[in-house]
Amino acid sequence: MFGHQQKNAQQAVEERSQPWVEKYRPKTIDDVAAQEHTVSVLRKALTSTNLPHMLFYGPPGTGKTSTILALARQLFGPDNFKSRVLELNASDERGISIVREKVKNFARQTPRAHGAASDGNTYPCPPYKIIILDEADSMTQDAQGALRRIMETYARITRFCLVCNYVTRIIEPLASRCSKFRFKPLDTGSTSARLAQIALSEQVHVTEEVISALVSTSAGDLRRSITYLQSASRLATSTDPPAPIAPRDIQEIAGVVPDEVMKGFALSLGVDSNPSTTSGSKKQNFDSIRQQVKSIMRLGYSAAQVLSQLHDLIIQHPTLTARQKSTCALAFADADHALCDGADEELWVLQLALRVNKAIS
Repeated sequence: MFGHQQKNAQQAVEERSQPWVEKYRPKTIDDVAAQEHTVSVLRKALTSTNLPHMLFYGPPGTGKTSTILALARQLFGPDNFKSRVLELNASDERGISIVREKVKNFARQTPRAHGAASDGNTYPCPPYKIIILDEADSMTQDAQGALRRIMETYARITRFCLVCNYVTRIIEPLASRCSKFRFKPLDTGSTSARLAQIALSEQVHVTEEVISALVSTSAGDLRRSITYLQSASRLATSTDPPAPIAPRDIQEIAGVVPDEVMKGFALSLGVDSNPSTTSGSKKQNFDSIRQQVKSIMRLGYSAAQVLSQLHDLIIQHPTLTARQKSTCALAFADADHALCDGADEELWVLQLALRVNKAIS
């Protein structure tokens, strides 16, 4: 009795210390958010238990790995999951030796009989195994070439699922052997609903403005937004009494330049966030622009982040002309290229600011 209570207490402690990304990972494919087409196809495959080789591709944080893990759990159950599923992260183990040794050895093994709890009624437990190769686009060309033959030879007892961000980095002979499933960036509604659900479960009070800040800073990456929410929650509860979570806190955690800082910077360049007053903007002098750039860089913000946010602010501005936007876009392209080559960040942000001010004034 005492041992059982101690075990329950230990599990409770582990749950509290667990990252929310893992804690709220989908347990079934029906829990996967905003990937209706993929889920509907896999649900039919689950009923027939005859899976093809699969290729999941799309942006990070859209549920690719979670989907195949949930599918595998529904197929094999808890007893057979470890013996029937091999998960490898190809970004760590991407050489040809891993394919020839670890992958081939697992693929050639004949699946064992069903476990006690994983009978055919509760879990289908089909007569094959699944090998999940996460970050498969990081595999070398030789490793992908070696994998091609293994997929053919052991297709009867082993199915492969390749998970990647960039499908163009998968060689064509390998991609042609798989059914492709594209995972699209999560829409605002799905991300907001999921974040609100997690906040409610964790008893974290968040406003609509905070949810909106989480969605905008994560850019469709649900995993990133959940991580930001957990970090903000820990930050808020570190004070006594706990402080409310504000949108500014989310932006600081995400490394995003706060809205008021960007609006002030844009205003100094002649771009007003209020469209009704943009027509009254005037050309600023060099010293005032240089002072603005210097103050932003002294705050420690990334030049690439400043470029990205200023780009969105200008390109999406409702009253700037197409000619003004195109001129600014060329300036952004030059600055981005220079920063990628390792140029001085402050000098190039200043160069960009002056060109934007000249284009708009």
